[in-house]
Amino acid sequence: MPIRFHRFICVAFLTCCAMAHANDVYPSKPIRLLVGFSAGGPTDVIARVVAKDMSVTLGQSVVVENKAGASAMIATREVRNAPADGYTMLFSSLGMNVNPILLGEQAGYNPKTDFTPISNGANLPMVAVVAYDSPLRTIADLLKKARSKPEAVSFASSGSGGSGHLAAELLGTSAKVKMLHVPYKGNGPALLEVMAGRVDFMIYPVIGLADFVATKRVHILAVGTAKRLAQFPDAPTMAEVGFAGFEETAPWVGLLGPAKTPPAVVARLHDAMTKALAKPDVRSQLEKLGAVIVGDTPAEFTAFLKRDYERWDNVIKAAAVKADLN
Repeated sequence: MPIRFHRFICVAFLTCCAMAHANDVYPSKPIRLLVGFSAGGPTDVIARVVAKDMSVTLGQSVVVENKAGASAMIATREVRNAPADGYTMLFSSLGMNVNPILLGEQAGYNPKTDFTPISNGANLPMVAVVAYDSPLRTIADLLKKARSKPEAVSFASSGSGGSGHLAAELLGTSAKVKMLHVPYKGNGPALLEVMAGRVDFMIYPVIGLADFVATKRVHILAVGTAKRLAQFPDAPTMAEVGFAGFEETAPWVGLLGPAKTPPAVVARLHDAMTKALAKPDVRSQLEKLGAVIVGDTPAEFTAFLKRDYERWDNVIKAAAVKADLN
């Protein structure tokens, strides 16, 4: 064999080996982590806390990019259409399942087939609250009034199709009562109306609620967690008042990639994320927000998302919830 040809074969072989090795090394460049909400919100804050620690484990920056708008559908669609190489990922929440139920094909993606679940990072429990001086002191009081006549009880929410709206509709459908939904543009304005007594109650995210309880502006009827919350030890869980499984209505925040993301990439990302969630400083930051840390496996997250979709599909149909396109 001529020496030149022998050298050519050797160089070609070594080049192929180097390329194969390079392709096996993941990640070899920064990872984009898309969030469908503005900076500063719960999903964004949790994404940034987790991404910072994942960057250390992965040896590459995990860069959070806010792609707010259209109920997080802009970010979700971008990840759906991205290459399945692990470099464009999604940090999503409840709306990923809810939007296609409300909008059908207009949502621009199928949550069941277009994504690869990595891990459910945490959930943000919901709490049923009334004004501090409301005569409704328990869930039983609330339902007794609701059964007196249709829409005798009103409830506020941050908007049609949001987590608080759907959780209240789930309560109504489970108890077989019809309540009047009063949507607002955000949880803040909705809670002000409840505190003023103009709306009977709302199901509010736990984040920031302790201050309103301490200043005697709201009274808690029940908490949507599996166990009583340490900061509200006297408040019963929804299971204690007859509504088991309500903790799964809590808005989740989790990591997903495009469909067909390679198993090795999924494993690498899952390892980095769960290691981050296990660290005391990360746990402390998230728990101060009121988040309940999950950190499940891809298979567990996939099964959870299936249950989540089915639950909201049933609630939305039973309560005839319509999309708010305004």
